[in-house]
Amino acid sequence: MPLTFHWFLPTNGDSRHVVGGGHGTPATASGRDRPPTVAYLSQIARAAEDLGFVGALTPTGAWCEDAWLTTAMVSQNTERLKFLVAFRPGFVSPTLAAQMASTFQRQTGGRLLLNVVTGGESHEQRAYGDFLDKDARYRRTGEFLHVVRELWEGKTVDLKGEHVQVEDAKLARVPDPVPEVYFGGSSPIAGEVAARHVDVYLTWGEPPAKVAEKIAWLRSLAAKEGRTLRFGIRLHVITRDTSAQAWAEANRLLDGFDPETVRAVQAGLARSESEGQQRMLELHGGSRDALEIHPNLWAGIGLVRGGAGTALVGSHDEVAERIKEYHSLGIDEFVLSGYPHLEEAYWFGEGVLPRLAAQGLWHHPFARPTAPATQVPFAS
Repeated sequence: MPLTFHWFLPTNGDSRHVVGGGHGTPATASGRDRPPTVAYLSQIARAAEDLGFVGALTPTGAWCEDAWLTTAMVSQNTERLKFLVAFRPGFVSPTLAAQMASTFQRQTGGRLLLNVVTGGESHEQRAYGDFLDKDARYRRTGEFLHVVRELWEGKTVDLKGEHVQVEDAKLARVPDPVPEVYFGGSSPIAGEVAARHVDVYLTWGEPPAKVAEKIAWLRSLAAKEGRTLRFGIRLHVITRDTSAQAWAEANRLLDGFDPETVRAVQAGLARSESEGQQRMLELHGGSRDALEIHPNLWAGIGLVRGGAGTALVGSHDEVAERIKEYHSLGIDEFVLSGYPHLEEAYWFGEGVLPRLAAQGLWHHPFARPTAPATQVPFAS
């Protein structure tokens, strides 16, 4: 299967430095360097579209702009790019979410993908009026996705579940195409939800051996449900013409980490209930030492940022090799980002993607066929 690449819209702000925050921690001051205006995010989206990224992920949470509203506006400034919209099931009814998705599909020409985020931080969930514990939130997510998928199939749905209740629910117009559902989670109950309801399972960028274990786990769970899943990985990227240039950029970013900010962010993330977040913290242990945890896999981003905390760092050839290594495990989709997001999209799109294309692993999804040249006779 050809590789698929998505980029990231920094609705928490962008910078030439790492913008920290997430998972219950606020965005760092660097997020104010380039505010997440519709104009700037549209500039990133158009660049991603031109370079051959299929979609762009938007985050969710108190640290960033609302994903639904932002992508709806940015979509009007693009033509083909899809939007991987992160949203939390507990904040809206499944019938309304199914209707919103259906409307988004019609108004954008079928350019919606859904990233379902159950929510790993109880204190942040409570700020939005959600007082369920973590396991209950995952059970609710399963019921939520059951209703949404039934509605998308044009069915009338009645459900009196543990957390979700709907009666005589039906959509006047179903989405065409039906949006694909992306989902991540490292806990046992998260695996159960993924196996039953989602299309693409996303993991954060752990070393390949750990990723292989996750894929085997999810494949086994999905097989018991009579289903198969696709797999994607969420990573940052720092790619340059030479390895030395890439690592110099990583070290520049690291030098910009204020020690007090690192301590504050790490203290906040240590309270996280997310198993995936705890796995990210284990990769660096809060230390600036030994951050290359696998060849060309750097855990430095996770010192100041919650969620995805690792980056592929190296020459274009090295980064392409690491992508091939993950692909050999079963990863077909890559959700990437870099600081700043506009410039780093070009570094990757012009440096790595042509190398993968030359090896038959990727093709530009929006490339238009070139008409054969027509010979025009010289006038006599």
